[in-house]
Amino acid sequence: MEDRRKIKNKQRIVIKVGTSSIVHEETGEMNLLRLEQLVRIVCDLRNRGKDVVLVSSGAIGVGRKALGLKTRPSTLPVKQACASVGQAALMMMYQKLFREYNHTAAQILMTKHTIIRSVSRYNAKNTFNQLFAMDAIPIVNENDTVSTDEIEIGDNDTLSAVVAALCGADLLILLSDIDGLYTKDPNRCDDAQFIDCVPVIDDNVYRMAGGSSSSFGTGGMVTKLDAARIATDAGCDMIIANSKEFHVISDIMEGRNVGTLFLAHKNANFNLVEWIEKRY
Repeated sequence: MEDRRKIKNKQRIVIKVGTSSIVHEETGEMNLLRLEQLVRIVCDLRNRGKDVVLVSSGAIGVGRKALGLKTRPSTLPVKQACASVGQAALMMMYQKLFREYNHTAAQILMTKHTIIRSVSRYNAKNTFNQLFAMDAIPIVNENDTVSTDEIEIGDNDTLSAVVAALCGADLLILLSDIDGLYTKDPNRCDDAQFIDCVPVIDDNVYRMAGGSSSSFGTGGMVTKLDAARIATDAGCDMIIANSKEFHVISDIMEGRNVGTLFLAHKNANFNLVEWIEKRY
């Protein structure tokens, strides 16, 4: 078993939360209690001297509720309209909560072209570094309002790994509605076994992946494994953990054995731009 105590020494952490983690599934309204808990924990990490990036889904989900839609939008114009309304509401709430703990939240909206265009990639990297230097906490989301690229990718799992690679993070925490990776779908198979650590992501690992069950989320295990490949090839450890309680973030940072750990293995041949262009 990998020594999780090393995680305490991670300095730059990217945390991804999905829509279903920050809204009430029954109504689609923002879950203020959980949002407050998340912000408090992120601020405490910053107080410990850690650089933290929060990749937050939720714009389309929050906008969908505000616009009175009963189901997830299926057409691009409606998705963009929901994102336009929801991103403003979500960011306003984040800024209000972060201010209560004497921290500043900054918004960064990205698309595929932010990465594949050298000038945009350079500027984005500089922006992250400057925000860290100024003790701000970047909150990243897809630029769904004006671009189709990230909407077509489907969720923020890949985006969070791209952000981790771009800003030189040494730990990516993907919070989901599952405890981690299992040998089979634990919701359907009683003999599914939990996998504590994945040293290498191969075809056998991909065969274990399942799908998404939430009406407000979009990502499944396959996208999380894609994210793990980006992160680990870029030299960043990644952990998939259950977001039922955001205190799991503190447990992870204390080196407790929660979630599935994907071990970093810096790949000298890994090129983020080529990976994104080839995949999307």
